[in-house]
Amino acid sequence: MAGVMDSVNQRTQLVGQNRLELLLFRLAGNQLYGINVFKVKEVLQCPRLTMMPKLHPVVRGVAHIRGGTLPILDLNRATGGPGLDNLDTAFVIITEYNYKVQGFLVRSVERIVNMNWSEIHPPPKGTGRDHYLTAVTRVDNQMVEIIDVEKVLAEVVPTNEKISEGVINKETQAEALTRKVLIVDDSSIARKQVSRCLQEVGVEVITLNDGRQALDWLRAQADLGEDVSKSLLMIVSDIEMPEMDGYTLTAEIRNDPRLKNLHVMLHTSLSGVFNQAMVKKVGADDFLAKFKPDDLAQRVIDRLHATRE
Repeated sequence: MAGVMDSVNQRTQLVGQNRLELLLFRLAGNQLYGINVFKVKEVLQCPRLTMMPKLHPVVRGVAHIRGGTLPILDLNRATGGPGLDNLDTAFVIITEYNYKVQGFLVRSVERIVNMNWSEIHPPPKGTGRDHYLTAVTRVDNQMVEIIDVEKVLAEVVPTNEKISEGVINKETQAEALTRKVLIVDDSSIARKQVSRCLQEVGVEVITLNDGRQALDWLRAQADLGEDVSKSLLMIVSDIEMPEMDGYTLTAEIRNDPRLKNLHVMLHTSLSGVFNQAMVKKVGADDFLAKFKPDDLAQRVIDRLHATRE
């Protein structure tokens, strides 16, 4: 696996083309899983793990890697299965989400595949482990499941979801009552986190699961004669989503004369490798890395103040 990650920086050219690259891996059985290469920092044979007191059951231990100490999470156990055995032959995928670096323990790592987000679909109803899935796709006629890593991390290492005292005042909440914000995210936990935060600010929240849903909904509102740039205070959109990613959604919004004035903020866990130039390229108004409730609330408050008549 030494050469798997050596060209990650070159893959930024995929961004904005509704494309992604998935690193495929397996857990306990033959089921294939995928993770976006943009989230991956390194892949290595499972190092020696050190047990620490009071670790979450999903955390198999900590590893000392390149001068740092990282928690190693057993993805099979995190999604309801037994802990992986035979760690001597297992692999660890080092990832960065929301400014946090951790390793995911997997049985084997297969290869990287180049795909279009239109080939990535929401999980069908009744799919095994769909509680922990954000999407599914097919590679070589085999189902690939994409795990909701944000949900796993939220359960193992809970994120502070409270807005600090003093960020919101009663006047702001009163002003926000008449405003609506569209939230677009394929992760159920992320939608809940953002919704709770914005509801505390006072705005009405509309949630959708991916860019295609959001674009269809926005166009439907426009077809009914609604000026969505006025009825919506802003859109808070994830970047990585099945069917259509946040970059493509933003570009489509800017290309539709009825939607082009919407305020779009991209809100993503792609903190470590995010290409700021892509925000400008696709015409997004703002970018915020997940998940910082004070910062998110402040962006909504700033937008409220900017739209005062």
